This record gives sequence, structure tokens and C-alpha cells, in this order.
Amino acid sequence: MTRGDSDWEGVRLHIVTGKGGTGKTTVAGALALALAASGQTVLLCEVEGRQGIARLFDAPNRTYDEHRIAAVPDENATAGEVYGLAIDPEAALAEYLEMYYHMGRAVRALDKVGAIDFATTIAPGVRDVLLTGKVYEAVRRKEKKRTHARVYDAVVLDAPPTGRIARFLGVNAGVADIARVGPIRRQADSIMTMMRSPQTVVHLVTLLEEMPVQETADGIAELREAKIPVGAVVVNLAEQSPLDAKALTAASGGSLPRDDFTAALRETGLSADDETVNGLLTDAREHAVRVELENELRAQVAGLGRPTYELPRLTDGVDLGALFELSHALTAQGMA
Repeated sequence: MTRGDSDWEGVRLHIVTGKGGTGKTTVAGALALALAASGQTVLLCEVEGRQGIARLFDAPNRTYDEHRIAAVPDENATAGEVYGLAIDPEAALAEYLEMYYHMGRAVRALDKVGAIDFATTIAPGVRDVLLTGKVYEAVRRKEKKRTHARVYDAVVLDAPPTGRIARFLGVNAGVADIARVGPIRRQADSIMTMMRSPQTVVHLVTLLEEMPVQETADGIAELREAKIPVGAVVVNLAEQSPLDAKALTAASGGSLPRDDFTAALRETGLSADDETVNGLLTDAREHAVRVELENELRAQVAGLGRPTYELPRLTDGVDLGALFELSHALTAQGMA
């Protein structure tokens, strides 16, 4: 699939959020690989200090620097690349002061006495400006022709969970009471302009469970209220039933033919006693009930009115090979 087939052509910043435990870091990593598969150079960022990207790509933990974590050849043998960056607020503040005020020596002195850590702790609004500001700077490098830093075709941000995403991205509200004028305020306004532009989308990751789906719906509503573009909904760990609709209905109603189960077990040389057959029938009924609930939740997700992609549950967990498998699934569905 070529870049022109992507549903998100022209987007430079892909923000990935989701309820905790839905696998948003995995989805962010798979999306970065999918974008790189078309020959792009992609920056994959995280802001929560968990070193989740390093673990996902089986790479060593790194301090505040951009480092290559994967090379992805496309069908024309053009290698795309994924770089990783764990954004630290203290380092971001130091970089900000050096970049805009040339305060290198002062920054080092402030860092020694813990002033930088103190500043980012007492002013959480400023902290979010610094974290998103680094993302903003990475996205805008392509527009600044004289920059000597690495230029990226796309940036993928593994963002905070859905419950905090609108506040995290709405940095202008976070600094309103701290900096009504001045450079921090101008920086926040510039970030908000980018966040609300067509080059940015926020993708939400969910599971086919009631709480994640509800939190996804709430997150979409909050993002729309904040005028931040909503992207796709990615249903992670999705499973397809091996049973057809007729068998599922029979299993749910407890009317699967018991004799067929008994005969099948005996044919394969397995025990066909009452306890085993009853256990299988119970498992089939529970499976059917679960599939019915998942289908109801799929309908709810479809009702959110956003493009939806599904990623399968991988039985052996997620290593780098599995991450590539997930990236191919996103590409095949048109996400990248």
C-alpha cells in the first residue's frame, strides 16, 4: 500500500491516547513502523517517563536524545526509519532556555541547585507546555529550512491516557493563570495553533470492553470541545470468533447438540465423559455471550463516527516481530 492510500495523508503529528491498559504504546509503535514502511523518517515520542518505547523496541533506556530504534525497508527498497525520544520536562526546560535565551551556563547552575525540577513541579501547566513544546519543535523542523537537527516526515506521540488528554493538549488553558503574556504564553499559543490544525490528529485506542469504550467516547467529546482534531479509533486485542452466527446463537441459548460434542471427542481419542462435555458446552456458551457483548460494543464504537481499525490479539505477546505484524495490519486497513 502506498502513502497515497493512507486515510491520513497530510497529517504530520499523530497523537495516540487511550485508557490505561488498552495498549496505546504498542499502537503508537506499530503506527510509527507503518508510517516508516513508506520510506518516511518518523519520530516516536513519549512524555510519561516510563521508557515504554525502549521496552517495546527492545532497546536500552536512553536519556533526552533522539536515537534510531528501527529501519523499515519498503517494497521499493527505500528504508524508512523510526527514531525514539523520551521527553523529560527538566531537559526540555533547559533546552528551551538555551534555544531562546542562550542561557547555557545559567541552566547548568540552576540544574545543580534543583531549580529546574522545582519550576516544572510547581507549575504543571508550564510542564505540559515544555513537553508538548518539544513535539511542536520536532514537527516544525521541516518548515525551518535552516535547522541542523534531523527533519522528520511524521511525529507519533505516545500521549497521556484519555482521561487527561484534552487538558494535556490544551496547554493554553494550563498556563492562563501563570503566564498571560510573554514567551511562555506565546509558546503555548503557537502549540495550540498546531494542535488545532489539519496536520494534527488524535487517535484513541480502546478494547471491546465497556469502560474503555465509554472513556473513548468521553475523550472524543472533550477533544471536540477543545477544537482538537479527532483521528481514528483503534480497537486493540480484537478477536474473531471461530463459530458462525448460527453456532453462536445455539451456544448462547444452550442448544448446541450434545451428541455432536461427544462424537467429536471420541473421534479424536479424547475423554467424552459428562464432566468434559458439560465443561465444553459451558465454555461455548460463555464464549457466545462474550462475542455478543463485543458486537454490541463494536456497534457503539462505529456510532462514534470515526474511522475504525482493529488489531488482533497476538497469542505470544508483543516483541519486535509482532510489532511489525501489527504495523502491517494498520497499513492494510489504510491507517498509514
